[in-house]
Amino acid sequence: MAATVERRLAEFRAARRSAAAPPRPAEPPGKAAAPEAAEGPRAAAEGPGGGAQVRPGAAAAPVWARPLLLKVLLWAVLLALFVELELGLPYFVLSLLYWMYAGTRGPAERRPGELSAYSVFNPGCAAIAGTLTAEQLERELHYRPAAGS
Repeated sequence: MAATVERRLAEFRAARRSAAAPPRPAEPPGKAAAPEAAEGPRAAAEGPGGGAQVRPGAAAAPVWARPLLLKVLLWAVLLALFVELELGLPYFVLSLLYWMYAGTRGPAERRPGELSAYSVFNPGCAAIAGTLTAEQLERELHYRPAAGS
């Protein structure tokens, strides 16, 4: 079995090395950048479908281009505006309610094979690992031996 794992690891490393592009040498200050570099790191990171993909060694997006940071800053500016209008508390409470709503996922958004934390929503009422069942609690309270032993 160890030989199989070692062989698969060697194949993975070989495939990773062949997929990695060799680093380009830095351009002298007087030369113009290549057309790919002129489009910016975001255009270089876009995949065939047009969506942005993270590549190892690629430059990170600038701080001002991160959507979460922009959303938080917009929320803070709006909070300051509503505080000035003496509506800060309702804005804050409604924001919390929205975040709770947006943070929940429906059952259709579950990945295949992913179990719900609530066993009644799982096929066959299957519990996730680490769930305390009534039988286990009763067994522990009465100091009974574990089932199957």
